[in-house]
Amino acid sequence: MTNNSQDTDNRFYPLPCMFTLASLFCGFYSIVSAINSDFKTAAIAILVAAIFDALDGRVARLTQCTSQFGAELDSLCDMVSFGVSPGVLAYLWALHPYGRYGWLAAFLYVAMTSLRLARFNVQDSNSESKNFVGLPCPAAAAMVSAAVLFSHFLGITGEVKHISLLLLVYILSYLMVSTHTYYSFKELPPFKINRFQVLVGFLLLLILVAAEPQIMLFALFLVYLASGPVFGLIKKVRSVKKPTTPVNKPNP
Repeated sequence: MTNNSQDTDNRFYPLPCMFTLASLFCGFYSIVSAINSDFKTAAIAILVAAIFDALDGRVARLTQCTSQFGAELDSLCDMVSFGVSPGVLAYLWALHPYGRYGWLAAFLYVAMTSLRLARFNVQDSNSESKNFVGLPCPAAAAMVSAAVLFSHFLGITGEVKHISLLLLVYILSYLMVSTHTYYSFKELPPFKINRFQVLVGFLLLLILVAAEPQIMLFALFLVYLASGPVFGLIKKVRSVKKPTTPVNKPNP
């Protein structure tokens, strides 16, 4: 019985692996584009890689093709697409002028991505929560890409030198290995919501993104980036303000 379950768990399923390898291809193409100073194409390739990464797991679950082989392949490809690729893009685009501090920041980003993926692989099967502990590495990579696209919207097409971008890479590195909780969008929120209103809101958001993708993508990922620390702070404040049960003292 154990041998049969192990054989099934290690089975190779081509369909979800094709999406995973497509994500790897986009990540590698982003590196090539960044080396050629085509930063906009490199940023778009990372965003496309994130789309393929979101699809491969869902395709595997829908077709009942989940396996340990697919999970390991997904983690290895994520390291390239959302670790090395945005690290190279950030360095060549914005960190190169800072010399040693620049390439150390890029290396820190890659290292934190590897730690984030390793922690996720260990906690994935044992964790009851469907939300993420720490910023997901695809979201961190998408934030780097959105910053590149937003700079193009501002008319900056070449290398950028601004201290905020150096700080952004350090902040992303910290958030990936932090204990802040990020919503995973795998299930509906616990409070009651009107599904029709959700559909209308999603449609309006889609229209805004289609109208101004460079601005909206940057704003959306920035909001998601801040959501972990903000909700953590709100939860901490509520726990402090929670009323305590008064102790009844005996009458003298």
